[in-house]
Amino acid sequence: MVINRDSENQFLFIAGTQLNIETSGFGSVIILLLIMSYSSTTMGSGSQSRRPFEFGRTHVVRPKGKHQATIVWLHGLSDKGSSWSQLLETLPLPNVRISTFASICVLMQHLSTGYPSLPIKWICPTAPTRPVAIFGGYPCTAWFDVGDLSEDGPDDLEGLDASAAHVANLLSTEPADIKLGIGGFSMGAAIALYSATCRILGQYGNGNPYSVNLSAIVGLSGWLPCSRTLKSRMEGSREATRRAASLPILLCHGSGDDVVAYKHGERSAQTLNSVGFRDLTFRCYNGVGHYTVPEEMDEVRNWLTARLELEGLRA
Repeated sequence: MVINRDSENQFLFIAGTQLNIETSGFGSVIILLLIMSYSSTTMGSGSQSRRPFEFGRTHVVRPKGKHQATIVWLHGLSDKGSSWSQLLETLPLPNVRISTFASICVLMQHLSTGYPSLPIKWICPTAPTRPVAIFGGYPCTAWFDVGDLSEDGPDDLEGLDASAAHVANLLSTEPADIKLGIGGFSMGAAIALYSATCRILGQYGNGNPYSVNLSAIVGLSGWLPCSRTLKSRMEGSREATRRAASLPILLCHGSGDDVVAYKHGERSAQTLNSVGFRDLTFRCYNGVGHYTVPEEMDEVRNWLTARLELEGLRA
């Protein structure tokens, strides 16, 4: 087993397979040490046996001023909710790159208190720790099992439904006059987009009803799960088409992303548009890798302000 590191990414080689890990700094060292102690006899596909999904700690960022909207924000693979709750305390951001926990720690040394904050309550849950196929069965925080960070891999419907239901449950207790949304980074963006499809179809992949009324979806550096079957599932449903046309979605992707390739983000946007998501904005950030930059977070802030019609703020 060998780990190679550059300024943006870590690559882990297990049994001759290169894996790109969504973490940085000491986080990758911890993962490396854990994997070294992880017996090869216990490594499986990540989906051979199912256990109850136990979600981690949920972090909440209270709105500044009048509470107008609540957004569940979902982290990426092997990360945790506290990383993004710290980031979302203040928007827009100073000039630093953000991807996962270690870079968030750097961010906290530079945060300014002079920026205006959004009147949004942010809920940042932590995914279950589970075996993940792309890591050879090594367990880490993941919203669902995944063998390929794109829409090309097999879909873990059980994991997708469980995480989407967890997010819906977090939103279900919000006051009736509060606008609701879901956003995320990388694998978190995938769950946000999957939740959008559940909303317009009115049900999860397993057929259970989905009842949360979403007002906004944001996906950064992610992809659309179950994209191959979405069109056929929507055929003949006027209600699904109507809901799709009225649900605003913002997708952002860096052209230099070597974890979730830019083409997957672009293809996901094209698929969503083709099935009726008319209020969809896709932004490309030239040269940006698998992380966020201030310009992207400015876009998120301005887009949310406009689409959610937040009072007292102007995009």
